[in-house]
Amino acid sequence: MFVRTIEPAFYDTDALGHVNNTRLPAWFELARNDLFRLFTPDLDPRQWRLIMARMEIDYRAELHYGSDIEVRTYVSRLGNSSFTVTQEAWQKGEMTNLGHTVMVHFDHDTKRAVPIEGELRAALEAHLQPIAEPADA
Repeated sequence: MFVRTIEPAFYDTDALGHVNNTRLPAWFELARNDLFRLFTPDLDPRQWRLIMARMEIDYRAELHYGSDIEVRTYVSRLGNSSFTVTQEAWQKGEMTNLGHTVMVHFDHDTKRAVPIEGELRAALEAHLQPIAEPADA
């Protein structure tokens, strides 16, 4: 599991006084950089080997300005050429958001999915774990 701490800025809030729901996809993408480095260590977009196939976020509770947000990132499914990245946003000990993103190992020249094998597969397996669900879910 990878963990990143996000300090919400005042501009991340909306008229309702909580963190705007549009910030989560951006923060989740930032937190996926740790996994992206397994594929492209220097994050050079000319060497990129991934595409996003799907993204979903469950908004379970509000996030607020003034308290750090911990984003936990892990692999919850590992297929032949695709995998699911699960991300949790936590604030003050509560999981507030749960996101799932399906990524595909991809060859941009041939426009085809590529099997995840060898050291790359082992690196992803090191971050494979079941989805954490809160007791009241």
